[in-house]
Amino acid sequence: MVSAVSHTSIDCRDAYTLSEWWRQVLGYIDVADDPNEPGHEECMILSPDGSHHVLFIQVPEAKSVKNRIHFDLRPTDRTRDAEVERLIGIGAVQLADRRTPSGGWVTLADPEGNEFCVLRSQSELD
Repeated sequence: MVSAVSHTSIDCRDAYTLSEWWRQVLGYIDVADDPNEPGHEECMILSPDGSHHVLFIQVPEAKSVKNRIHFDLRPTDRTRDAEVERLIGIGAVQLADRRTPSGGWVTLADPEGNEFCVLRSQSELD
C-alpha cells in the first residue's frame, strides 16, 4: 500500500489573494461548486484536468524563514526567460539567478515571499 498526494497546502496571510495570484501563474481554475471569494480562509485551485490541487490556508503569522518545500515550474508555452519576465510583471520578486549557458534556473518569490524556481522549458531542453 502507498499514499497519494491529495493536494499541496500553502499557509499564507491572505488565502484569496494568493490563490488568485497562483491561479494566474499556473493557469489553474476554481473548484466548480466551491469558488474562491475574498475573505475565504481556505481557497482551493486545481489544474484544468483536475490532476493537481493547491489549497491556500490563511494563518495569522507571516512567513519567517526559507520554504522547506517549493514549486519548480517548467514553462509550457514560452522560454524560461520569458516566463521569468512574465512572473515579475505580475508581482514576483527575483531572489537568485542561477542561469547558465546550458541550463540553470531563477529563484523567485510570490507576493507573500514564498520561494519557487523557474526552469527551462521542455523545448529548450530538446
